[in-house]
Amino acid sequence: MSHEDLENYETQAELALYQEYRDVVGLFSYVVETERRFYLANHVDLQVKEHGSDVYFDLALTDAWVWDVYRSARLVRSVRVVTFRDVNIEELDHHEDAPVPPGSPSTRKGKESPP
Repeated sequence: MSHEDLENYETQAELALYQEYRDVVGLFSYVVETERRFYLANHVDLQVKEHGSDVYFDLALTDAWVWDVYRSARLVRSVRVVTFRDVNIEELDHHEDAPVPPGSPSTRKGKESPP
């Protein structure tokens, strides 16, 4: 497999993931972004916890979809994330365009947006 073949494969996989996202986003109520992942979910429970002088977030998602090109099954029943980093939660308004994950084909500079 050449470098170009690998690059084409990755591009096609990312485009398929973006198209899957566009297909399922209407099924979910929330967009959740952490440092490592981007999720769609129907229920979000965020707890702010303290451990000594440190503050961290304990995030539980149910009925979720995970933006991850390497996962074969992106629909998951539940997800738990514990992080010291920022967590962004946005309730979706299905009358507007849904937010698109950073690095997706439609957010790259110099690239055309997929249909």
